[in-house]
Amino acid sequence: MADAVAGEAVVRAVHRLPRRARAVHVRDAGDRDVERVTDEQLVRTLLREQHPDLAGLPIRFAAKGWDNELWRLGDALAVRIPCTERGPELLRKEHRWVPSLAEVLPLPVPTPLRLGEPSERFGQPWTVTTWVDGEPADRVPVTRGDDSADVLAGFLRALHQLAPADAPDSSDRGVALERLADATDEGIGTLVPPALVPAARAVWADGVAAPPWTGPPTWLHGDLHPANVTVADGTLAGVLDFGELCAGDPATDLAAAWTLLPAGAAARFFRAYGEVDDATVRRARGWTVRTSLGLIIVGRSRAA
Repeated sequence: MADAVAGEAVVRAVHRLPRRARAVHVRDAGDRDVERVTDEQLVRTLLREQHPDLAGLPIRFAAKGWDNELWRLGDALAVRIPCTERGPELLRKEHRWVPSLAEVLPLPVPTPLRLGEPSERFGQPWTVTTWVDGEPADRVPVTRGDDSADVLAGFLRALHQLAPADAPDSSDRGVALERLADATDEGIGTLVPPALVPAARAVWADGVAAPPWTGPPTWLHGDLHPANVTVADGTLAGVLDFGELCAGDPATDLAAAWTLLPAGAAARFFRAYGEVDDATVRRARGWTVRTSLGLIIVGRSRAA
C-alpha cells in the first residue's frame, strides 16, 4: 500500500485552521448570523397543508447546511428546506434513491420519508427525513480510530455496490482525477500552506498518474468530510447529506480514510474494507487533496 504520510499532512493542515474556518456545512442553531429561508411558523404551515399528521410535533431550528436548512421535528424526524438553486434537485435525488440504500447501510442516515411539493407558500420541494443522532465530526472529532476505521469500512463496503444504469453521475465526483487537474493544481498553489505544497503536489500527481478505475460504477456518497458524519462516544455514529450521491470510482469515498479518521488509522481501514489495489489507494490519496482544498475554500468563505 502506498505511503499515506504526505496525504495525512495535508489533511492535518486543514484541521489546524481555526474552528470557525473549518465549520463547513453545519452551523450552530444559536448562531445569530445564520440567514434562514423560512421560520418555524412556515415549516408548521407547510406540514399542516401537506402532511397534517406531523404538524403537531415540536419544531425547532437545528442547522443550516450548504444547500439546505434543517429543522428538527419531534425527536425522530427532521424537515429539510432547500436554500440554494441546486438544493431542490439534490433533495429529489435523495428522495428517489436513499430509502432503498438505507435498508442495507449499517449506519443511520437521514432517510427521506415524505416529500413536500412546491406550493404558493413555498415554491420548492422539501422533505421529511429521519433524524440522525450524534454530533458533527467537525465539532466533536473522532477519537477511537480503530473502531471508527472498522465502522467506516463496513459502511462503505455496504454502499459500494454496483449502481443501476440510471443512477446519477457527477462531473466532479467518481470521475478520473485527470479531468480535475487544472483546478486542483491551481488550488494547491493558492490554498495549501507553503510548507506543504510540495507534499500536496506529489500526492496529487501520484493520484492522477495511477491507473484509472476500470470496474463498473459503484454507488458513492460523494461528500464524506467531517461535517457530514456524526460522532458518539468517540466513534462514527451516522452519515449525513447524500446530496452528492452518484455512481463512479469508489476511490472518491475511500479518501475518507484520511479526511475522517485520526492519523494512522488508514491502514486499518483498508484492511477492513478489503480488496483494494494499489492504484485505487493512490487515487484515493489524490481525492484526499481535492477534498481538503474544497474544505479550505468553503471554510474560508464561512469565516469571512
